[in-house]
Amino acid sequence: MSTGIQAANFVEHSFNQTAVSPKISPGKAQHQFASSLKNAINQLNASQIAADVKTEALVNGEIDDLHDVMITAKKASITLNTAVEVQKKAVDAYNEIMRMQI
Repeated sequence: MSTGIQAANFVEHSFNQTAVSPKISPGKAQHQFASSLKNAINQLNASQIAADVKTEALVNGEIDDLHDVMITAKKASITLNTAVEVQKKAVDAYNEIMRMQI
């Protein structure tokens, strides 16, 4: 399971890897970006599902370890908050580019 910091590092590594290789076609860059974004969203979804499963198991009495459930829920929350902040920064960057005069 990935934490928010690991997800941010994954996205940063993907952008750095794309920026370093100068002979990449626009189509390939678009595909790499799309796959990186899809992987990050899948990791976010997996952490949310894991938190839901553990919470439901705690409610049903199948798990007695409240700490594990709370840690999993907090990891999912941090991952979601990180994704929201990255999305906000991407929208801000897009808006800034659109305001540039050519």
